[in-house]
Amino acid sequence: MNRLLCLAAFLTSTFPAWGQQSLPLLELSAGIHRIEAEVAATQAQRMKGLMQRRTMAPNHGMLFVFTAQERHCMWMKNTLLPLAVAFLDEQGRILNVAEMTPGSEENHCATAPARYALEMNSGWFKARGFAAGTAIRGLDKAPVAQ
Repeated sequence: MNRLLCLAAFLTSTFPAWGQQSLPLLELSAGIHRIEAEVAATQAQRMKGLMQRRTMAPNHGMLFVFTAQERHCMWMKNTLLPLAVAFLDEQGRILNVAEMTPGSEENHCATAPARYALEMNSGWFKARGFAAGTAIRGLDKAPVAQ
């Protein structure tokens, strides 16, 4: 039994994705840009988010689906990547975008009630000119939050 525990610990530390539950993927778009987003629709998935990840491919992100439209906040504790978060209303329009620093416990909050949050690599939204009012398409295919 001890050997199995040691093997599991070795594999988890050597291959961080081993043992992680894979999240569903959802194709989103903004303007002419395609986004491949992992979907965090449960409380456990939303709490973990992108923690402990060291890289994220260009045009990839994580969509957080919330159970209610509220003024949600995000932080970066145990998150190693510099990220930008866009808070979205029920129609998928960006309410606001915040740049977030790795490891920070500073809260970044929606400026109005949000149904979704989309995290992308830092600078992604700004580099494409996406700000308040920009529509993110494809959210109608997102799973219902739990």
